[in-house]
Amino acid sequence: MKNRKCLVINGPNLNRLGKREPGIYGAQTLEDLQADLVSFSRELLMDLSFEQSNNEGDIIDFIHGAEGEFGGIVLNAGAYTHYSYAIRDAISSVDVPVIEVHLSNVHAREEFRRESVIAPVTIGQISGFGFDSYRLALQVFHNQLKGDTL
Repeated sequence: MKNRKCLVINGPNLNRLGKREPGIYGAQTLEDLQADLVSFSRELLMDLSFEQSNNEGDIIDFIHGAEGEFGGIVLNAGAYTHYSYAIRDAISSVDVPVIEVHLSNVHAREEFRRESVIAPVTIGQISGFGFDSYRLALQVFHNQLKGDTL
């Protein structure tokens, strides 16, 4: 990670957190997630920006726009994770490390959710820990800034 600025991108239906399948995704909203991450990022001395879109092209534009501005991207691509080669290509085209995150354990759900076409072009995938999935991704970027990497 090159700098302390991190972009958090949330894809389709994540604007419905708190309403959509609360048994899987919980009762907290996207706004709750963002507030939680802002508080956590202060502890890490990191600056966060947030984007959310239900549209694939917007997500691609967010990824492209991160180059030269952000040191890392935390990406929950939602259902696009499983089939968007366009988002995969966008990640491959930028010099910004990306960590794929998911609130639920995608490997314990429907079979189609177990395949990620974007994972091979990210530096890692974290799933199944709710909001902590995002916190863990931010912690990884923080550790890289400190030089604590594998």
